[in-house]
Parts: sequence; structure tokens; C-alpha cells
Amino acid sequence: MDEDLDGLTREELLAEAKRLRAGVRAHRDASGQDLCWHHPQLWGLLPEPIPKEIAVPAWPQFLRGCVKYRESLDRELPDAPRTTEEYEP
Repeated sequence: MDEDLDGLTREELLAEAKRLRAGVRAHRDASGQDLCWHHPQLWGLLPEPIPKEIAVPAWPQFLRGCVKYRESLDRELPDAPRTTEEYEP
């Protein structure tokens, strides 16, 4: 799957590592409503295409997952600032 890396020079590998780090940092540094969204930009950092068929949970399962995710933020980041901003598409 990662054979594309085999022929890269040291400089090309460093450039690829920096590109991937920038993408991970952009995702890591998201906050507010941006934490909850589909992230094709992050997945697009990989050389293979994003699968066309992505399973999407039904509403009840999706909402339960959102609640569990938000609860995990309370446990893992109890001192993070809170925002009351509403989502604006």
C-alpha cells in the first residue's frame, strides 16, 4: 500500500513527512463545531482515493456516538475552554 514511498529520495520523504504533519496538525488544531465533521481533507493526504462507499450511521446511533465523543472531551480535556457558538454552515 505504501510502495509509492520506496523510490523517494531523502528530500522527497522529508517533504512528504512535513506535508502529512501539516495535515494532522490542521485536524488536531480544529476546535468548536469543526471537531464533529467529515474530514476528507485529512483523508485526502493519503495517496489512495477516498472510498466512495462510506457507511453512515442512522440518526439514533449517530447521536449516541456524538454524545459519547463529547463526554470523552469532558474526561480528556476538562479544562478546555467551552464555546456557545452555534453551527453556521
